[in-house]
Amino acid sequence: MHIYLTSGTAEFMERVKNKYPKEHMILIHGDGNSVLIHETEGKSVFATPRKFEVLESTNDLENRGFFVLNNIPVTDEGRPVFEHRFLNREGTVENEPGFIAFRLLRPLNGDTYIVLTQWNGPHSFEAWKRSQAFKTAHTDRKETTTSGIRQQNIFSAASYVSTYTVAKKEEEE
Repeated sequence: MHIYLTSGTAEFMERVKNKYPKEHMILIHGDGNSVLIHETEGKSVFATPRKFEVLESTNDLENRGFFVLNNIPVTDEGRPVFEHRFLNREGTVENEPGFIAFRLLRPLNGDTYIVLTQWNGPHSFEAWKRSQAFKTAHTDRKETTTSGIRQQNIFSAASYVSTYTVAKKEEEE
């Protein structure tokens, strides 16, 4: 499974989505731009998308709610370590109230992985961030191994979070 992302104005992204009614696409809106998500086993219909392989998924992405994209730049050498950590995670987020779906996305071009979660709304995501399950899942890993060897830094830059809703800002109010 692959996910392709493209961004632009809400109006243009809506036209692209409407042009391909048989494709599984979700249009999400953030501050200053809109993103069209195309999840498919096939090729993208976008001209120049950001391309990702879905490494892990939980539930179907739905055309509703609140999307959180945690963008995490990882070094080439750090990819196996990063993927191992995520693929062996406890998966407690799936049990949180308001959780809808999860995707771990490996970049096919570039170094930035995306951890995508979908929620009923921002309140559900904020409640998750305040939960004990979140604290447990995000505890800092030890800087050194049990043998005293310093662990390598697997990140090539700071991570950042982007949030989006299915409804446009004016529709939310």
